Amino acid sequence: MNVLEAIRLKRAVRQFQDRPLPTEAIYTILNAGRRAQSSKNRQAWRFIAITERPILQALAECGEWAGHLAQAALGVAILTPDPRERFQYLFDAGQAAAYMQLAAWALGIGSCLASIYDGERARSILGLPPEWHLYIAISFGYPLDPSLLSAPPKKSGRAPLDELVHWQRW
Repeated sequence: MNVLEAIRLKRAVRQFQDRPLPTEAIYTILNAGRRAQSSKNRQAWRFIAITERPILQALAECGEWAGHLAQAALGVAILTPDPRERFQYLFDAGQAAAYMQLAAWALGIGSCLASIYDGERARSILGLPPEWHLYIAISFGYPLDPSLLSAPPKKSGRAPLDELVHWQRW
C-alpha cells in the first residue's frame, strides 16, 4: 500500500481481535514514529510500548474515551517534555503518532488515538520520571472487523476541501 492510499483509507479502529502482533510489526510501527520529523530535529519524545493486558487496562482508565486501549494488542504511550516550554513538543508527538498509525495501516493493523486526561495516574502506572508527560497514547491491533482495512471512505466522512481551504488570504 502506498502512502496516499493509506491516507485515503485509514480510519480509527477501536475494536481489536484477541491476537498478538508479530514482534517485527511492533518494531516497524515504533521505528516509523522514530523516523517522524520534529522541530529542530529535537526528537523530544519517548515511547513506551505496552503489550501487557493489565497495564493496558489500567491506562485505558486514564482518559474518558481511552477504553479501546484495554483490548489492544499494543499500546504506545508518547511522552513529551512539558509542552508549556515549547508547543512544538505536542505537534511533534502528533507527527510521530501519525507516522506510526500509517505504518500500522500499511501492515493491516488498525489503531486509534487515546487522550490521556489523568496524567498523574498514568505517571504512576507507567513509572514516568517527572520531566516526561503523557497526553496521548495509541492502541494498535488487528481490527475485529477486517473489512475496515479495505472499505472505501464514507461519503460524508470529511468536509469538502473547498470548505476548508482558503487561498492566499481568508
